[in-house]
Order: sequence, then C-alpha cells, then structure tokens
Amino acid sequence: MWQALYEELKGKKFVVIAVALESRGADAARPSIENAKPTYPCLIDVDHVVAREYNMINVPQAVWIDEKGHIVRPTETAGVTEGFRKMNPKTYEMPKEEMEAGAAARRRYLDAIRDWVAKGPESKFVLDAAEARKRTPRFTPEIARAHATFRLGRYLVEHGRRDEGLQTLERAAALNPDAWSIWRQMADLDTVGKAGGPEFWARVAALGEKHYYPPVDMPGETKAP
Repeated sequence: MWQALYEELKGKKFVVIAVALESRGADAARPSIENAKPTYPCLIDVDHVVAREYNMINVPQAVWIDEKGHIVRPTETAGVTEGFRKMNPKTYEMPKEEMEAGAAARRRYLDAIRDWVAKGPESKFVLDAAEARKRTPRFTPEIARAHATFRLGRYLVEHGRRDEGLQTLERAAALNPDAWSIWRQMADLDTVGKAGGPEFWARVAALGEKHYYPPVDMPGETKAP
C-alpha cells in the first residue's frame, strides 16, 4: 500500500521512508523489499536504532515528520488492526469481517495522510507540539536497558558467542515485554521462522484483553485507552 501512496503523492513534497528492523542483516530483509519493488527509500536497521530513537515496539508503526523536521504525529500503529488474532494459525485463514475491517483501517490511515499532504498544518490529523509531546511514547530506564541489552545480545550472536547472545536477547525481551520488535528479532535469531510459530501464537494468546496493536487516536478511529 505504501508504494501506491508514494506514487500518488510523490509530486507533492511527500516521501515514504521504510525501515526494516532486521537483525539478521540485509540478506534476510532483501527478498521482502525486492518483492515489494519500492521506489522510495528502504533502510535496514540491524541494531534497531530507529526503534530506540522513536520508541517503536512493533511493526508496522509510523511517525509523521513535516518539511521542517517537526514530528506532527509521534509513533503509532500504521493502518492495521488486531484481526490477525482471529486467524487460523494452521491455515492462515481469517474471518471475512476481520479482513474487511483491516482493509477499512488501511484506507482510513492512508486517507489521513492524504489529508495531511493536501492541507499541511491545517489538517485535522496534525497535532500541535504540545499534543505531539504528550502522545510520544514514554521512554523509561527499563526500555533504555532493554535496547542496550538487545544490542549486546545481537553483537554476541554475530561474533560467535551464540548461546550467550541468545540468553542476552531473552533478557532484553523480558526488560521490555511490550516490545514485540525485540521479541520477534530474538526469536528469529534463535530459530528461523520461530517468530511466527507456536511460541508467537502462545505469546499473543497470553495478552488476553491487552492490545497487540494499540489503537490509533485520530479522528474516525477508536481512541486508545
């Protein structure tokens, strides 16, 4: 959906910058990027620098930055729903109503971006500086330690100390249990494909009423609790 939006709006001083959080390196990220055939910039972030700087915990998440470099919408879920939680993990089939709800969420999010590009600071979706700061995810000492521990674990795995590195990555995930980006990378480095396997689904089920994708707080959407 991002390629189509970029092609539509690229002549209006708009650009998409995609960042793959992929600690296994460029070779692991390349197939997905090449299959999408993007003409906008795609970066590969092995150390989760972007996730650390913008306090991102999952994908897809987005930040809106205007032409002056101001964040007008801080980190938020980008056009997805939790419908996947009703997916059959064996067949990957989803109820029709959940698929339709997901498609509607994508349309609403892309329409919000179109409104911003067309109206600039007058868009109803743009937040003023005070509100943007208020909504910026809080960065705690535990989150800071989680990111530092994650980088150490990845370094150890990359430099041949695999068992020690994986144990360190597990500690990173425990320090910030809300950071699915850290857990999924830990799982992928441990066993390829594990991040989408039974361990993942068990972890999702353990959320109970807690969100996997926090709702987006914008006009037309349900406000996050």
